[in-house]
Amino acid sequence: MPRSVVTIERHIIDQERQYPEATGAFSNILYDIALAGKLISHEVRKAGIVDDILGQTGDVNVHGEQVKKLDEYANDVIFRALDHSGHLAVMASEESEEVIPIPDKFPTGNYALLYDPLDGSSNIEANVSVGTIFSLHRKVSSGERGSLEDCLQPGFKQVAAGYVVYGSSTMLVYTTGNGVHGFTLDPGIGEFLLSHPEIRIPRPCQRIYSVNEGNSVNWSPEQRRLVDHLKGLDGSNGKPYGSRYIGSLVADFHRTLLYGGLFMYPGDRKNPRGSCASCTRRRRSQ
Repeated sequence: MPRSVVTIERHIIDQERQYPEATGAFSNILYDIALAGKLISHEVRKAGIVDDILGQTGDVNVHGEQVKKLDEYANDVIFRALDHSGHLAVMASEESEEVIPIPDKFPTGNYALLYDPLDGSSNIEANVSVGTIFSLHRKVSSGERGSLEDCLQPGFKQVAAGYVVYGSSTMLVYTTGNGVHGFTLDPGIGEFLLSHPEIRIPRPCQRIYSVNEGNSVNWSPEQRRLVDHLKGLDGSNGKPYGSRYIGSLVADFHRTLLYGGLFMYPGDRKNPRGSCASCTRRRRSQ
């Protein structure tokens, strides 16, 4: 008997039914993010054959990086997919130095959306996976249209987070704190279908690590010792970990989520804050 087909819309509705007090605003935001992901995916797949999609715009984003044309396109798609719904109070994007207000002609809501429209865009011309990252928070400021305060909340206050990876297939992965679920875009029908319910890092996980070792000169001595240990250079690790680094956080994290291992973005002298995702962290938290 064939497996029941679950679209992302059906899945979100099923999740919403668990909360009788739900207004539907949260669900509509997720629908709009999924729509933006479809539009961006369509354009990413044309990038190698349409001349005006590849290349740089000449602008620089808040991190001092050259803005790719697809970055600009993705940024605009996400904004226009969500600016008019009346569910958001404010947005913030990696491509914008200031918070992005909802246009005065549209109503506002009770959520703030933060996003990186196209993470890893330096890999576009090499046909390497790129992705969209998003984070959703409840508005905490008193103003009707939100403020920077709404966008600078700690991660544990997120009400949803996820990403869309544009690779050999397009996948949307998200969580609302009740499991992690992955949806693969079926281009034939234009729908995200539930393909990876209740994603959990496997046990045993793969012995791989992912980090940009080009920054090792700026690492702390402790960080360098950790990577040397993973590589087996200190003679105490048995079978060494293999190195896998793509340079797109979405792609590196997605692989770690499905296969296990260790992903790191360590702080250094230029960037004191870093991040880490691993199966070892998950085990310690259980």
